[in-house]
Amino acid sequence: MTTPMSSTRPDAQETIAGSVVLNDVLERLRARRPVFHSEADLQHSFALAVSEAAQQEIRCRLEVPVRRNDTSEYLDLLCLGQSGRTAIEFKYVTRQWTGTAGAPPEEYALRGHNAPDVARRDFLRDIARLERFCDRADQNGLALLITNEASLWRPRQRTIPTRDEEFRIHEGRELAGTLLWAGGTYKANTRELRGSYTLTWRPYSHLEGPTGEFRCLAVFIPAGRSQPSPPQDA
Repeated sequence: MTTPMSSTRPDAQETIAGSVVLNDVLERLRARRPVFHSEADLQHSFALAVSEAAQQEIRCRLEVPVRRNDTSEYLDLLCLGQSGRTAIEFKYVTRQWTGTAGAPPEEYALRGHNAPDVARRDFLRDIARLERFCDRADQNGLALLITNEASLWRPRQRTIPTRDEEFRIHEGRELAGTLLWAGGTYKANTRELRGSYTLTWRPYSHLEGPTGEFRCLAVFIPAGRSQPSPPQDA
């Protein structure tokens, strides 16, 4: 099943390559791929969905080198269109799930990945990297996370602070400013955000089993967000 593209021109800051609405891409994606074998599988499938939604008018390039100050970093996906460009970083964080899904049906055996605190740290790193990459007027950014790890979208219930307290990414959380890992005792994980981002989780797919619910978190970084700065350590 496909979804028609919007009849009005969307805000370029909230679209992919200035012309395709993210919801259109996700609708096409989830109709064929409610779950993915790996993060690389997600990246490839998303690029195909963008191309389809844009009627082949957007070019997608995977693992694009970004060179600054004699160093290179790699961007997961760069989307190039007549109305702009979008730099995209992906995260696919899974809990164990086994089943059959998709059309035609495929068998999946997902493994449990990083602990939730590491997943939060890495997602914030993606946002900070994209702020550096989006220093040109025609390029925005998108940090995209798909997961069946419910602790990522749910607010924490415990009152005892954790080392990733400032890195929480649950529904309604606002990310901004300097974010310290473990109160700043591990400086390599400190993240400096130039923008402010209120987090809204979207439903993605609902499969059988206790870990069969997948949700999506999308954070757009406006074009021209920052000036180039040295990369942060992982």
